[in-house]
Amino acid sequence: MKTRAVITGDIINFTQLVPRKRQALIEDTEQLLRSWIKRKADAQIFRGDSYQVLFEDISEALKRSLQLVCWFKKHSDEANKVNLNTRVSIGIGEVAYEGKTVLNSDGEAFHLSGRKFDKMKAGEFLSVNTNNPDKNATIEIILNFINKYINEWTLAQAEVIFLILEDKTQQEIAEELSLSQPSVNSRLKLAGWKELEPAIKHIAHLAGNNQWK
Repeated sequence: MKTRAVITGDIINFTQLVPRKRQALIEDTEQLLRSWIKRKADAQIFRGDSYQVLFEDISEALKRSLQLVCWFKKHSDEANKVNLNTRVSIGIGEVAYEGKTVLNSDGEAFHLSGRKFDKMKAGEFLSVNTNNPDKNATIEIILNFINKYINEWTLAQAEVIFLILEDKTQQEIAEELSLSQPSVNSRLKLAGWKELEPAIKHIAHLAGNNQWK
């Protein structure tokens, strides 16, 4: 069976938003998740603030997980001091059964994602779990470094990282956000993107030898 990636996540501080904003965020998030996959049933939001998505490609799952961190940071309610974030657990393995939706599906990738998610600690925003303990140990060391960067990202930095992961150029991002290109470059530098990008690519290689898209 083909190795695939399952992400399980939740939204940090979601309940601090007012009901209207919670509803809008869930609707927008569901639309975003389903825009990333072919079978819409492979992306589901459940329990209000939790979500699960099945990806065909490991690199895609890693890239989209970083975008989800940025997505929720971007939707923080600064006026009311509600800082949103997310925890994302990526399980990489085989899928034994695909149900009507991702929530009814089963297999190694689901178990690895769910078990790791249950063990995530405060300050841990991104985790990756394979069926190889040696690979997991190396990946965890890299992720300790990545999670420290993520913890420091500002809303402004998250905006540009989200778009750079959409394969937009710095000039295109500048035009979209009404910024100068040097301002975009500065945000990327402060966010540590130059260091983070090769680290994420290396995790993709370790986890399944997939190529970063």
